[in-house]
Amino acid sequence: MAWIILFVAGLLEVVWAFSMKQSDGFTKLVPTVITLGTVTASFGLLSVSMKTLPLGTAYTVWTGIGAVGAFVVGVAVLGEHLSAVRVLAAVMIVGGLVLMKLSSAH
Repeated sequence: MAWIILFVAGLLEVVWAFSMKQSDGFTKLVPTVITLGTVTASFGLLSVSMKTLPLGTAYTVWTGIGAVGAFVVGVAVLGEHLSAVRVLAAVMIVGGLVLMKLSSAH
C-alpha cells in the first residue's frame, strides 16, 4: 500500500508543479489554490509512505515521478522543447527509479 500512496503523492507533485506554473508567480487565485492544496496532499502522502518505506527510496521515487511527470506535461501541454538529450535524461531518471524500487526490501 505504501507504494501506491507514494505513486499518488508523486502524481500530485506533477499537478502542483503545473498549477504553480499556471499561477504566474502566485498572482492567479485558482491555480494558486490548486498548488497549495496539491502540495499539501503530496507532502502528506509522502510522509505516510515514509512510515514503511526507507527515506532515500521514498524521497527519490517521489521526486523522480515529479521530475519526469513535469517534463512530460511541459512538453505535451506547454509545448516545451523536446530533444533526444532531454528524453535520454528522463529515461535515465526512470531507470534510476526502477533500480531504487528493485533495491528496496519493501
